[in-house]
Amino acid sequence: MYVDTHSHVDVDAFDADRGAVLDRASAAGVLRHVVPAIDAAGWPRLREVCQEHEGLFPAYGLHPMFLDAHRDCDVDSLRDWLARERPVAVGECGLDFFVDSLDRDRQSRLFDAQLRLAREFDLPVIVHARRAVDAAIAALRRVGGLRGVVHSFSGSLQQAEALAKLGFLLGLGGPVTYERANRLRRLAADVPLEWLVLETDAPDQPDCCHRGERNEGMHLPFVAATIARLRNEAVERIAAVTTANAERLFALNAAEVRQRVT
Repeated sequence: MYVDTHSHVDVDAFDADRGAVLDRASAAGVLRHVVPAIDAAGWPRLREVCQEHEGLFPAYGLHPMFLDAHRDCDVDSLRDWLARERPVAVGECGLDFFVDSLDRDRQSRLFDAQLRLAREFDLPVIVHARRAVDAAIAALRRVGGLRGVVHSFSGSLQQAEALAKLGFLLGLGGPVTYERANRLRRLAADVPLEWLVLETDAPDQPDCCHRGERNEGMHLPFVAATIARLRNEAVERIAAVTTANAERLFALNAAEVRQRVT
């Protein structure tokens, strides 16, 4: 069994066939999905989708790529949502230095504010760090007392080691399946398996066999198989350890109990 630790299955791209998408994922052994938010306007819809479908676990946050959609008061609203909804994480939040037009100072302020909320509520953080891994590490150190995952990790071994020391896991998905992703594939082969979780980032970042297509949870086992081949390990071990890592980080077993109660 697998946990997809990063799926935007709540977005419009899945409105026509969300149930079928989740059924296909379940048939492939992907039974649980962590669903991070994008902006405050989408939090109610995210909550509704996660309530309608078994095995979906919400996280609430403010994605750095959607900076224009965020208001300063959204941080106060986020505190209310975290207190009331008891999600499995804060996120998706972080820094994106790939898009030049995004105000880096404002990104940093929003990221720090969300990190402080994660610490306040003792929740893990789902971090977006594109061309900004060092800056994200600096922010995690500055706030302190955190744990989480850097999703779609594409940094160096040294950065991975720094994150592991801070209590952060590395999310690997479709990009690791591309043969030209030499550094990422070496990292997937060499780091301790206890540092890794699996993700799709659906509907984005499809694997090499589905390039240009909508990504979905059923493709996660191919990511696991790729990592197993790179590490010369059984895919069953990849599934077991990464699932245990995700369960521990997001307290998924406790979250399932809360879902049944409510």
